[in-house]
Amino acid sequence: MKGLVISRDSQLCAEIATQGSARVPPLDIGATRSSLRDALEQIPSGGTGLVIIDASVSDLGEPDSLERLCKQYAPACFMLVTREQQQDLLIRAMRAGVREVLQLPLVHRAFHEALDRLSEAGRMSSLREGKVLSFISCKGGSGTTFISTNFGYALATLAQKKVMLIDLNGQFGDATLYVSDQKAAMTLSDVCSQISRIDGAFLDSCLVHVSNGYGILAAADDQSQSSALKPEHMDTVLRVARQHYDYILLDVGRQIDALSLRALDNADETYPVLQLALPDMRDGRRLIDIFRSLGYPAERTHLIVNRYEKGGRLRLDDMQKAVGAEVLHTVPNDYAVVIDSINQGVPVLQLARSSAAARSLAELVETVTARPVAQEQRGLLGRLFGRVAAINE
Repeated sequence: MKGLVISRDSQLCAEIATQGSARVPPLDIGATRSSLRDALEQIPSGGTGLVIIDASVSDLGEPDSLERLCKQYAPACFMLVTREQQQDLLIRAMRAGVREVLQLPLVHRAFHEALDRLSEAGRMSSLREGKVLSFISCKGGSGTTFISTNFGYALATLAQKKVMLIDLNGQFGDATLYVSDQKAAMTLSDVCSQISRIDGAFLDSCLVHVSNGYGILAAADDQSQSSALKPEHMDTVLRVARQHYDYILLDVGRQIDALSLRALDNADETYPVLQLALPDMRDGRRLIDIFRSLGYPAERTHLIVNRYEKGGRLRLDDMQKAVGAEVLHTVPNDYAVVIDSINQGVPVLQLARSSAAARSLAELVETVTARPVAQEQRGLLGRLFGRVAAINE
């Protein structure tokens, strides 16, 4: 981290630089300024992570000078060092955003403890507040795993998000096979058996990395192992995952047990997946009734209709009325492309980027992120799908 010291005391600047260089990783005092005005006019290149202000600088008392400095160097951390306790200055400093105040002469231990606190605060502020999205099958064979795994790839690729998928289907979990040919070295049960050591780095090391920014935590490949998983394990895994991923996708499968219920309890949004058929609608209604009995808000449950074809006897309005939930998205019946993607273990967006299924996944990304894909990504979408639009015209 690079630091800036604002002081007229060259001895103090040298002392701070010496103490900073002794840290691991070091604090590099790359620049010094003799006044706040100089710091505002001569901004160091390469960014500044910490600004240390000597309260004796002459222009600290000028109106709004400290506030302007903090705005100019945002989002750096700020430390004030002073020889006298000035109540009005301390109040101004806190209001401006100064996080630490130290007494001079500098006590080295107190200085390093303050730097530790600032480092931890900076690390915590950089953590994500990821959203948990659960995908659950209304009926077997509805295509939930295909949609969840390929949506994760599209979310990471098109929206530039950091995405993790957790396969909760303990009996028939095979999410990794849909988008990768890698064998999982670690599974959800392995993570839970070492739950005391879980952190972002450990969680990342347990994933099958499908692409840059997208990884899958495989289901336990042994039923006896999956039965040993505890609901409280899911709370811990998701708490850590939220801090390190933009989106955490849950492939719940179809079973409703203690573990899947705890996962659904943690979900921000839930997407039951079904097809436009009477058996699916019947099971979908049962699932929605279960959700209501559990107190899940109706506005957080959205249907995804897979293998949708227009012109059938059953309509989407019929499904919404029968199931009692809103249809958020439809995935077209692009069977040949989808089965080819599954058999090869390659995401459909990578294998057949101009297909109807790929277009549908891109649209789902825009819907779920509640905003259009960023402008620079629209160039990618144009390259992906522009050729198809030209042919259709």
